[in-house]
Amino acid sequence: MKQLKDMTIGFIGFGLIAGNIARCIRKHLPTVRMLALNNRFPDIKPGLKMALQDGVLNALEADLMGEFRECDIIFLCAPVITNISYLPELKQIMKPGCILTDVGSTKGNIHAAVEEAGLTSAFIGGHPMAGTEKTGYENSTDTMLNGAFYLLTPTEHTKESQLSIMKEITALCGCKTMILNPEEHDIAAAAISHVPHILSYSLVNTVHDNDNEQQYMKQFAAGGFRDMTRIAASSPEMWQNVVLANKKSVLTFLSQYQIVLEQFKQMLIADDEQGLLDFFQKSKDYRDTFNF
Repeated sequence: MKQLKDMTIGFIGFGLIAGNIARCIRKHLPTVRMLALNNRFPDIKPGLKMALQDGVLNALEADLMGEFRECDIIFLCAPVITNISYLPELKQIMKPGCILTDVGSTKGNIHAAVEEAGLTSAFIGGHPMAGTEKTGYENSTDTMLNGAFYLLTPTEHTKESQLSIMKEITALCGCKTMILNPEEHDIAAAAISHVPHILSYSLVNTVHDNDNEQQYMKQFAAGGFRDMTRIAASSPEMWQNVVLANKKSVLTFLSQYQIVLEQFKQMLIADDEQGLLDFFQKSKDYRDTFNF
């Protein structure tokens, strides 16, 4: 297998996360050739134009039949359900030994689709656990992933040499790499990312639907509301894809939250002072152990 510095890397979807990864690779390995799919040819998205101007990307391809055939690594960075739609065509054009990876925040669905497509020997799932509510290459940096966990979900057919290449890329991004199976990944992601996003969106919608004509709730919202709802400014299309792709785990943790909220409601109805204090103390004690 080639050394990473001599490889050609392709991106299908080129937004915030793809931009972060590509910037890190370009920073450390200037000889790598990187290209992205521009399926809106002859129009070019502003982010793709900027990436070319920055020298992060070397070229754009209007379809997968051109230089993508020469790629040593292909990153799927579109919405999670869209990524799956590319698998049949990728199977036809990927050269032997090409690594196929993704950056989606769900893994069970794409692993199942990869197995159905007969691409398990090429696929290594990936999920960099970082980002912001902002989108697009123009908001990417070569430092955003520094210190973040980059979760990899190889298949039973993944070669150690392929996994080593992916670990090398995550190291270039300054990430802490962990290997998980898809099920472990999706349960954890539902608990710490997917359901919190749903709760954030729900809080914003509840305030929107209950505010008065003077919009006092909106006017008076300050630090607490801002911190709780920052992620509700994320891409609606992306989160529609995510929750549908990780439906089982999301429903499980939504049920858990409903139980906790009902327990809290009953303590409040009963004026259970000790129960309420214990509730808040337990949360604070656990939250204080996190290292953000």
